[in-house]
Amino acid sequence: MPILKITGLEKKYATGDLALRGVDLSIDAGEIVAIIGPSGAGKSSLIRCVNRLVEPTAGSIEIDGIDVVSLSGSQLREQRSRIGMIFQSFALVDRLSVMENVLCGALSRTGFWASWFRKFAEGDVDRALTLLEKVGLSDHVNKRADALSGGQRQRVGIARALLQKPLLLLADEPTASLDPKTSKEVMTILRELVTEEGLTTIVNLHDVPLAKACATRIVGLSAGKVVFDGPPSELTEAVWETIYGEPEMAG
Repeated sequence: MPILKITGLEKKYATGDLALRGVDLSIDAGEIVAIIGPSGAGKSSLIRCVNRLVEPTAGSIEIDGIDVVSLSGSQLREQRSRIGMIFQSFALVDRLSVMENVLCGALSRTGFWASWFRKFAEGDVDRALTLLEKVGLSDHVNKRADALSGGQRQRVGIARALLQKPLLLLADEPTASLDPKTSKEVMTILRELVTEEGLTTIVNLHDVPLAKACATRIVGLSAGKVVFDGPPSELTEAVWETIYGEPEMAG
C-alpha cells in the first residue's frame, strides 16, 4: 500500500480559479518526490491540500489508507500530527530559542500544560539536540530564532519537522527565500536526513536542477494537471517544454 494516494483531486478557489484538475498521484514509502512546474501550476495547492491547509473541492487523499478529506475535529488533528511541514517562510517563533522552536515539533504528543511549562520528554530533548547537530546548529541552541540567517532558520524548520516523527514530510518551496548556494546546502541536508530515516517526502521546488539532484522522482504540473511523472533522468528537454511551455534554455 502506498503511503500517499491521491485520486481525482480538484481545487477550485472562490475566485473561480481551478488550481488542480483531477490529479492522480501515488507515492510509496521512502520516496523523495519533487513537484515542479511554472508559477500557478498548482504546486502549493497540491501540498496544502494533502495536510488540509487548503480544502479540496473534490477527490480523495489517502495517507496510510486513511482519507484525510473525510476527517474533521480530533481525527483530523491526529492525522495532521503524522504530517511534517517545512514552510517557505520558515514559520518560526522569533522570540523563542532555536531549541524551543525545534521542540515545538513534539507538541502533539507533549500535552498542553507540559508544553506550557516547557517540560518536554527527555527523549524529545535528546533527539532535538541530535537533530540540531545534524543540521549544523549545535552552537546555536540557545540563540533566538530572529538572530539567525535565512539558511539557519530553514535548518531549524527541518529539525522541528523531523522531531515530529512524521509518516509523511511536506516541504513547500523551502529554498525560495534563499540564495543559490544556501539553497543547495539546505536541500543537501534535507535529502541526507530523510534518506537516513527512510522518510517519505514531497517537496515543491522552483529550482529544477536542484530538484533533479535531490529527488528520486519528479512530478511536473502544468495548469493543475500532472504532465510528467518519472525519475530525474527522464526529464528531457521535450518534457521540460511540456511542463513549462518553452524550451529549457529559452531566454
